Amino acid sequence: MNLAEQPDSLSAVAIDHPLQSHPQTRPTLLCLSHLRWGFVYQRPQHVMSRLAQDYDVIFFEEPVFDDHATPHLDHSQPAPGIEVVVPRLAHGLSEEQVADAQRALLDELLQSRGAGELLLWYLTPMSLAFTDHLKGAVTIFDCMDELSAFRGAPPRLVDMERQLMTRADVVFTGGYSLWEAKQRQHDNAHPVPSSVDIEHFAAARQGLPEPADQAAIATPRLGFFGVIDERFDIDLVAQLAAQRPDWQIVLIGPVVKIDPATLPRLPNIHYLGGKRYEELPAYLAGWDVALMPFAINESTRFISPTKTPEYLAGGCPVVSTPIHDVIRGYGQSGAVTIADTASAFVAAIEAALGQKGSADFLRSADAALDGMSWDKTSRFMKEQIECLR
Repeated sequence: MNLAEQPDSLSAVAIDHPLQSHPQTRPTLLCLSHLRWGFVYQRPQHVMSRLAQDYDVIFFEEPVFDDHATPHLDHSQPAPGIEVVVPRLAHGLSEEQVADAQRALLDELLQSRGAGELLLWYLTPMSLAFTDHLKGAVTIFDCMDELSAFRGAPPRLVDMERQLMTRADVVFTGGYSLWEAKQRQHDNAHPVPSSVDIEHFAAARQGLPEPADQAAIATPRLGFFGVIDERFDIDLVAQLAAQRPDWQIVLIGPVVKIDPATLPRLPNIHYLGGKRYEELPAYLAGWDVALMPFAINESTRFISPTKTPEYLAGGCPVVSTPIHDVIRGYGQSGAVTIADTASAFVAAIEAALGQKGSADFLRSADAALDGMSWDKTSRFMKEQIECLR
């Protein structure tokens, strides 16, 4: 049973009244991540924070390399029940030495904790290099993206994912397009699109104090928040800004894996850098239209952007390029417009300006968000794990 097939009654169950747990000591959930907990607050943080109510979560990140470092682990606790662990290793180690060092550090950590039942949650198949000896009561692969299509993907990633598919007891995918591809490789795969914290972003509908770095920017404002990387359509943004110099484009988020010098620099494009998750509603409150200018390429073929429901929860009309899962999930909603060229983007934005805050738009946005929540998503994931324990 996939997430879309959950009975309506399930959505009424609160996350703080979980499924019946086993009576013994809480299991340790080891989450092996290629993403930093403190980078961008997204699916892993939402899910792990909720699962931490029932499991002791160790969020094990990729290593940081220092000059002459003695191998050790840095520990932090960013949220209740979450222990973030970062290996620190010396520069110059071979790939095999890096794997061996992480294996030794992780084994020592698990032994020191006296971990009993172990659940293995993989966000990246590459972590198999130092965990293939571990035997989890349940092995989970949360396949959020087609990582092999991303710029700089390790050559071994495809083979490692094939191995992980063989070992995994359950596979979750970040959207329906990705599930259509992965369900042919695993007989217990479920589409689990990213969800939204509606209450958090709905604060933008009420009007919030203007952030200082956005307050001086003229209107109308078109906004984007998220990672700016190879999935971002630089040319589209440049054309949009050039065609309508009276529109102000506000871009929020870190620039990753692309040269910042390649980004368009026009007077009406404003790069405000990364912001904390808590700050995003205040920026969203000041936008007239939210943008999803994703390039159409291999790295976006299977994406299911989290920002779609976040923008809608904030009461902001959305214009997006034709991402398959956006079309499938929101194309007929009346709250999201799909545009495939710069001229179509301009026309769609012109139509969307003035919709924000209208009763008709808010009804459409709320209908598109009906039943969505990270609580429900996390509850579904936990249910699949508990069925396998």
